[in-house]
Amino acid sequence: MKGLLARKPMAKLLEDIEAEEVGKHSLSRVLGPWNLISLGVGGIIGAGIFVLTGQAAAHYAGPAIVLSFIFSAISCALAGLCYAEFASMIPRAGSAYTYAYATMGEFFAWIIGWDLVLEYLFGASTVAVGWSGYVVSFLRDFGITIPPQLTSATGTPMICLPDAGWVHLTEALRNQLCGKGIDLSTLPQVTAVINLPAVLIVGLISYLLVVGIKESAHFNNIIVLVKVSVILLLIAFGFFFVKLENWTPFLPSNTGDFGSFGWSGVLRGAGVLFFA
Repeated sequence: MKGLLARKPMAKLLEDIEAEEVGKHSLSRVLGPWNLISLGVGGIIGAGIFVLTGQAAAHYAGPAIVLSFIFSAISCALAGLCYAEFASMIPRAGSAYTYAYATMGEFFAWIIGWDLVLEYLFGASTVAVGWSGYVVSFLRDFGITIPPQLTSATGTPMICLPDAGWVHLTEALRNQLCGKGIDLSTLPQVTAVINLPAVLIVGLISYLLVVGIKESAHFNNIIVLVKVSVILLLIAFGFFFVKLENWTPFLPSNTGDFGSFGWSGVLRGAGVLFFA
């Protein structure tokens, strides 16, 4: 047990840092201040901010989503300060794995290392699926229709609804349609083979990362510029459509379930926004 909880002394970490800087396998330092700031902003403004904010307001917090944003911002600031403190103390590659190795021991570092792998795995796949939905909808507006078999996960049952197009046929949707007296056999149905847009975007980003960190940083700068521009345009144009009567009540009463409006809904909305 003692071996599992063995920590790497700070002196050893500093020696490893010096060895990395002079070794032939050291990482190239090609990112400047603006690139690093752009990477940080790109990580903060994820796909969730465009998708989950409306859901959090509609189902959890209501107009009090403003408070959820404030609580989430405070939590993000505290997490950022912790990472800044660790990075200044242990300025080497490894992120949370290295920090855990130095403070809690090898076993916890091993767990956190695998947690990071899973986080990036599921995070990237979730964003890719969300991006795929946007692309399919965007192309449909221009009359370009991707076959439904190529727009969802393998084995996903799809059904074509007259007012919504191709959607995932869940058990809840099946019961809802049957409750309305709709015969499902009269509607087109297929089984998805692969989510092709999601696979392509993951492949493209992977190729970009393999090409080099400098090229990846330049591409990220462009994407961040687009995302920030979209948010600023939304604020600028959306300001003229604000209706104050929709802000009453500002904090809707809780429905009786934890996280469904009320203060618990505000906290739940903050949690959604934090991980968005």
